[in-house]
Amino acid sequence: MIELAVLDMAGTTVADDGLVERAFTRAIADIGVAERPSMLDHVRRTMGESKITVFRHLFDGDETLAQQANQAFEHAYAELVSDGECHPVDGAEAAIRQLRDNGVKVALTTGFSETTQRQILAALGWEDLADLTLTPAQAGRGRPHPDMVLTALLRLGIDDVRSVATAGDTAYDVRSGLRAGASVVAGVLTGAHSRDALTGAGATHVLESVRDLPELLLAKDEQS
Repeated sequence: MIELAVLDMAGTTVADDGLVERAFTRAIADIGVAERPSMLDHVRRTMGESKITVFRHLFDGDETLAQQANQAFEHAYAELVSDGECHPVDGAEAAIRQLRDNGVKVALTTGFSETTQRQILAALGWEDLADLTLTPAQAGRGRPHPDMVLTALLRLGIDDVRSVATAGDTAYDVRSGLRAGASVVAGVLTGAHSRDALTGAGATHVLESVRDLPELLLAKDEQS
């Protein structure tokens, strides 16, 4: 039986609407770096990965510049959120409540910092929606590593990784779930990556939206 669902935020439960790309463009300008098309291409390809890891790659391991860019990105994203440009994926809140009402614990994870995550949750009124919220810094490493999934399992007292389901909109979410040993690793089509990308990464299921997750998981429990 599924006892824990670990859900990504931006693109999965929270509508992205281009916010990541816009925050990236602002951040690069703020630190005085000329944006190249290849930079934005890399950001699109690595949606779901820890943002500091993305900046380290873009700046060839220059830690000082990567940290500056990451801070500027977080600030820019937070400004967009505070301007009211942050909205839930349709049906996401109801899906989370349905899972919890049926005894499935829910953890919300992100590649952003804890500060930015809290701002997003506050903007949506989701401070108490999930059982747990996690960021890469709180777990050790970001996606595609399994750390956030396994940290959620430990903190919420789940005994078996096979009782875990994950859902996310990117190949990085899928790889993270697989590496953690989750029995359901669902990709959703409301965010960055296509059905082919999610299937190619090894998703056990591809859903139109996270709103379809309760039906999948609760039906799985009934069959167990």
